[in-house]
Amino acid sequence: MKSFTYWLDKILFKLVSIAAQLLLLSAVIAGIYQVFARFVLHEPAAWTEPWTRSSLIWVVFLGVILAFRHGEMLRVDVINTFLSSNARRIVRHIANLLCAIFLGLLAWIGGNMTYRVRFQSIAGLDFSISWIYLAIPVGCTIALIALLVQWFSKEDSHHSQTME
Repeated sequence: MKSFTYWLDKILFKLVSIAAQLLLLSAVIAGIYQVFARFVLHEPAAWTEPWTRSSLIWVVFLGVILAFRHGEMLRVDVINTFLSSNARRIVRHIANLLCAIFLGLLAWIGGNMTYRVRFQSIAGLDFSISWIYLAIPVGCTIALIALLVQWFSKEDSHHSQTME
C-alpha cells in the first residue's frame, strides 16, 4: 500500500498539479489575448472565451483532487476545539464517508451527462462539449482516490495528532 501511495503522490497527483497549472496559464493567456484582440486589433477572437471557461472548469476539478489529497477541503475547526480526540476522529470519519459518497455519486452523474452531450459541440471551439463535461467524472473519481489515500494514510493520523 505504501508503494501505491508513493506512486500516486509522485506521479498521478504531480501530473494533476502540472495539468491544473498549465490549464490555468492557458486561461490567463487566452484572456489576455482576448483583450488584446478586442481593443487593439478590433477583431475579437471567438475561441478565447469558451477556451477560458472550459479550462477553468477543468482547473476547478483538478484543484479539488489536490485539496482532497492534502486534506484541505472545508473543515470546521471551531467544532474540533470543543471535541475530544476520539470524537474528532469519529467526526472526521463521518465527514470522509459523506464526501466519498458524494464524489462517487457526482462521478456517476457526471459520466452520464458526459455521455449524453457527446454529439454537441461547443460554440467557438470545434470539439465536443463532452470534453468539458468529462472534467466532472474524471475530477471526482481521482478526488475519491485522493480522499481514500489521505483518509487511510499514516500521515493523516500524524496530521490529526498535530491538530490536538
